[in-house]
Amino acid sequence: MQEGRDDRVYCHSHVLMKNSKYFADRLSENWPTCQILDSRNCVDVYCQESDLDYHVSLLRLFYVSIDDLVTDLCYGVRNALGVLRVANELGCPQIISACVDYLEAVPWEESEEDEILKTIPGMGSQVERILARLQPVNVVAIVRIFLSALRFATSSPSPSMMDLKTSAQEQLEYMLTEDDDAPLLTADEEIKSEVRECVKSLLARFNNVLESLPCNPEEPIPITGKLQLFHSYLADLLWACQILSKLDIMRQFVISWMEASETITKVVENASLEVDILETKLKIIEITTKTLEAIGYGTVILPTAKRLNMVKVWLPFVRVVRPLIDSVSADAEDNLGFKMDGELWQSLEAAFVSIILALPSGDQAEILTEWLKNEHIRYPDLTEAFEVWCYRSKVAKRRLASFGTATV
Repeated sequence: MQEGRDDRVYCHSHVLMKNSKYFADRLSENWPTCQILDSRNCVDVYCQESDLDYHVSLLRLFYVSIDDLVTDLCYGVRNALGVLRVANELGCPQIISACVDYLEAVPWEESEEDEILKTIPGMGSQVERILARLQPVNVVAIVRIFLSALRFATSSPSPSMMDLKTSAQEQLEYMLTEDDDAPLLTADEEIKSEVRECVKSLLARFNNVLESLPCNPEEPIPITGKLQLFHSYLADLLWACQILSKLDIMRQFVISWMEASETITKVVENASLEVDILETKLKIIEITTKTLEAIGYGTVILPTAKRLNMVKVWLPFVRVVRPLIDSVSADAEDNLGFKMDGELWQSLEAAFVSIILALPSGDQAEILTEWLKNEHIRYPDLTEAFEVWCYRSKVAKRRLASFGTATV
C-alpha cells in the first residue's frame, strides 16, 4: 500500500485463486514472474490506507459460504460499497454479486446515496440494478401519481388523515417547482383540466360551508365546528392558489373568490376576535393577496366594475385586520402559531395600487378621497397611486388634446 507501510495477510492460495481473477492470474504458472523466488508465495496489492479494511474484509469473505455472503455484509452501506469497489478491482464475481444484492435491498441515507452515485457508474452492467431506485420514472407513471395525489390533496378526508393530505399537497407543489432542477412534470391541457376540476370541487365545498355560516351580527359564530371547517378549507384554497399560479390557470379561482368576497368578509367580521379567528383572517388575506395580484398584474382580466368592487370590499377589511394581527403578534408571540410575512403586506399593498391605477380616473379619485380621510391611512399606503393620479389629472387635458381626444 502507499506511504511505505507493509501489512501481511496470510491466506490459502487455492482460496484466493478460486474467488479472485486477479489472484488467479498472479498465482498462475503463466504469470511472467512466476519463476522468481517467493513470487508465488507473496502477492503485493497496493491500496490507499482508507481502503485497507475493505481489502481485509474481502479476504475474510473468501472463507464464507455463498449462502452467508449477504448476511456477512451487514455492516452498513458504506462497508458494502467499499468491499464492492475492491471486489471489482480484484475481479471477485461472487462477492460483487453479494454486494449488489445487499445494496439493492437495504435503505440508504442521503449521504450514502451520493457516495453510491460516485462509485457505481463505470462498474458495468452487473451493478446497474443498485441504481434502480434512483432512475428517472417515465412520464406516464409521473402523471398517474400526480393525478392520484391531486385528487387526495383536494379531498375532504377524516381529521386523522389531515397530515397525509398536507404531505400530498407539499409534494405536488414540489413536483411543479423549478429550482436547481426542472419541474418533475410539465402540465399539458389534460393535466390542467383535471386540476381545474379538482379545485372547482374544492371551491364548491368551501362555498357550501360559507353559505352555512351566519352573516348577521345578531347570530355570532362559535369558534368550534363549522368555523374550524371553514379555516381548514381556507388552508386548502391557499395551497390551491400556489398550484394554479404555477400552471397559469388562476381565472376560475379568481372569479369564484371575487363572487364570494362580500360573504367572506361579513362572516369573519361576525365572528369572535379570538386568536383562532385571527388565524382565519390571516389565511383570507393570504388568498386575497394572490387573487388581487392576478387581477392587478393582468394575469386574470376582469371588467372595470368587478375590479372596482374587489377594491371596495377588501380595502376596508385589510385596514382593520392588519392592526389586529400586528398587535397580537407583538403581544403574544409565544401563543401564536403564525406571523404575517412583511413581504406579503407589501405585495398586497402593491396589488391594490396596481388595480387602482388601472381604474377610470373618477373611480380613483373616489378611492383616494376616502383613503385620505381614513384613520388607517398608513396601510395600505396609496401614496404612489395618489401621486400618479395627481400627475395624470394635471396633464390630462394637454395630453389628450394633442391626440384630438375630447375630455369629459
